[in-house]
Amino acid sequence: MRRLAERIRQRLGVRMRSALAAAAVVAVASMLTGVTFVIAARMILTRNVDQSTGDRAAQVADALGDGEAALSAVMRPSLRDRTIVQVLDGNGKVLQASALIAGAQPISTLRPQPAQTKREQRRLSVAHDEYFRITALGVTTPTGPRTILAGQSIDEIDDGTEAAIGALAIGLPLLTITVGVATFLFVGRTLRPVDAMRQQAETITGHNLHTRLPVPPTTDEIAALATTMNTMLDRIETATETQRRFVADASHELRSPLSTVLAALDLLTPNPHIERMRRESERMARLIADLLLLARVDEHTLHLRREDVDLDDLVYTERERLHTQHPNLHITTHTNPVRISGDPHHLQRALRNLVDNAARHATTTIDMTVRTHHNTAEITITDDGPGIPAPDRHRIFDRFVRLDEDRSRTAGGTGLGLPIARDITTAHGGTLTAEQAPGGGALLRLRLPV
Repeated sequence: MRRLAERIRQRLGVRMRSALAAAAVVAVASMLTGVTFVIAARMILTRNVDQSTGDRAAQVADALGDGEAALSAVMRPSLRDRTIVQVLDGNGKVLQASALIAGAQPISTLRPQPAQTKREQRRLSVAHDEYFRITALGVTTPTGPRTILAGQSIDEIDDGTEAAIGALAIGLPLLTITVGVATFLFVGRTLRPVDAMRQQAETITGHNLHTRLPVPPTTDEIAALATTMNTMLDRIETATETQRRFVADASHELRSPLSTVLAALDLLTPNPHIERMRRESERMARLIADLLLLARVDEHTLHLRREDVDLDDLVYTERERLHTQHPNLHITTHTNPVRISGDPHHLQRALRNLVDNAARHATTTIDMTVRTHHNTAEITITDDGPGIPAPDRHRIFDRFVRLDEDRSRTAGGTGLGLPIARDITTAHGGTLTAEQAPGGGALLRLRLPV
């Protein structure tokens, strides 16, 4: 149940959750207020009826001592009077009654003591099945004790209560829906700057750290959040720029002494130690060149020289180089003539990194294919090595990432070849992915727009 609630909260979002919460609060509060209102309205209507019947009974009591003519006049109700009246003697016999209930039995069994004004209320049914609020008043007259019963139908109370309930039944849902919709719109309007910040933040990568989040023209918490995040981006940009500058400057400064070392090695008498030093120096030279290239990529200074490039010729060139460097490997190619627009130097470098990676992992065979597929040039390089585990197929394109098996091999790379190939491919508008070969090895797929 807790997981289901968490999933619902994640899917609804802040706007919908706020709207539902506001609507629920208003619904509960409105319901309690409505119940209180209905009870209070019914009490007020009942009190008004009791006041009306009491006044009517007192009016009839006052007319009892003025003679039959005065009593008859009082017993005739006005057009607005809805009260019925009965005058009873001491034995409970009806002496006078309103025309509406003429000849009817007493409408109540209440018998107050004479000469008292004690009032009692009770609901009872009469012949035509209507309910009344009854006020009984006992008085003493020269002709004996009298009981005055004044009643009024409670239909007005019921009608007023039903009208209030009907109005609340229509108004409360409308109020709840209105509050929910208004909250949804107002919260959405409030969160609009946050959504703009989110969209802008999604576009910020290591290549455009100069971009900043939009700051709304207000002085609320959202503006403070945007300002704080922009300050954080300033610090990140400064630190990243310092790191890039260090890598570029260090790589550039290392080229001169390394060239001197290589020149000095050429003057020495060849021996196994000298050859080993030369190989390590050449490896260091490649590493420095890779670092310089990555620094230029990070600084957006990787300039592409666009011209027509035959990808099948690049593959043939790499095949001949592999035959020379790795004569023990069986290299097969399946190529079709494919020409694209790009930088031949950088594309050759990307392809060389992919081929060298395959050569380090292959057991006996490397296969290279070139073809076009849906207006896309595609180069696949397959080896029969151990392959790349599925969780690592995205990670291997990160810089300086080498799998554990790689580290144990003497011919392991620096962890920059595949990231450089990916950056070059991306600069050309293409993609580079790692997959599993049909035979169980690794398959690197490079796609470029034709």
